[in-house]
Amino acid sequence: QIQPVWRADRPQKGRYREFYQCDVDVIGSDSLLNELELVQIVEMVFNRLKVNVCIKINNRKILSGLAQICGHPDKLVDITVAIDKIDKIGLEAVEAELLERGLDREAISVIKPVLLLEGTNSEKIERIAHILASSEVGMQGVKEIRTLFSLIEGAGIGTRVELDLSLARGLNYYTGAIFEVKALDFAIGSICGGGRYDDLTGIFGLPNMSGVGISFGADRIYDVLNGLDLFPAEVASASVVLFSNMGEKEVAFCVPIAASLRSAGIACEIYPDNTRLRKQFEYADKKGIPYLAIVGANEVAENSVTLKNLASGEQQLVKISQLLEKFK
Repeated sequence: QIQPVWRADRPQKGRYREFYQCDVDVIGSDSLLNELELVQIVEMVFNRLKVNVCIKINNRKILSGLAQICGHPDKLVDITVAIDKIDKIGLEAVEAELLERGLDREAISVIKPVLLLEGTNSEKIERIAHILASSEVGMQGVKEIRTLFSLIEGAGIGTRVELDLSLARGLNYYTGAIFEVKALDFAIGSICGGGRYDDLTGIFGLPNMSGVGISFGADRIYDVLNGLDLFPAEVASASVVLFSNMGEKEVAFCVPIAASLRSAGIACEIYPDNTRLRKQFEYADKKGIPYLAIVGANEVAENSVTLKNLASGEQQLVKISQLLEKFK
């Protein structure tokens, strides 16, 4: 589904009060194959858009385990809300916020090294497994992460995928894997985010219905594409050719030609009004339409159009039977 979303926030670059999301969800299954498919969808989308991204993954059960071993299982929400800000405010500010939220320095000394873990994904998994060995829920999260990364490797994912143990996702309905996607060549916040939610549907009277999903931030993705100049030149104009309107007889001649081009996938239009040709030139130029097909009485008689390239100024008489080839 694609729909607008609102939030109470101060508008700034890449952060809007109203924005559009494209959501992909799988409901009714707790299989980690669904998480894998979301990763595959992300890779497919950004490969097609030619955007270089990193998919960051963590698991809320690992964070729950971390809250347990630091002695504050009741502070999971406070911990996740604080560390979710680490990219925005930095580690020192996160430590200060954790203190404000009632954690002691001993607890923070347990959390901090986890947030700073480096190495390959496999090395991070083994290290966090050692740290969370005494937490049942934490070890369940490690098991899920290990399985998911094994599936990702087996699927041959070429996009960079990173286990980020500082990734928290501030929304507290997440219960398992969590995702964020970052553009690597353009400075902006996450352009996708999501995760596993085991009982979110319970709010709506359908308890114990597991699901997992990810949202593509359409506005931020637009900003990335625009910032990296990745929009194809042809996107600026919906039409490739504009047929002139020189009168009823000429328009009647153009209608089946335009229909034929459209059937072949060539976007075109006929100028709606019979007006001076200069105005039709200006219309095509303003809309960035590269070609103007001029059709007057002579062209109708010769079953041709005078095709003018508006960028170069060159024009030639083209038989209707050869017109399609000019746009391939």
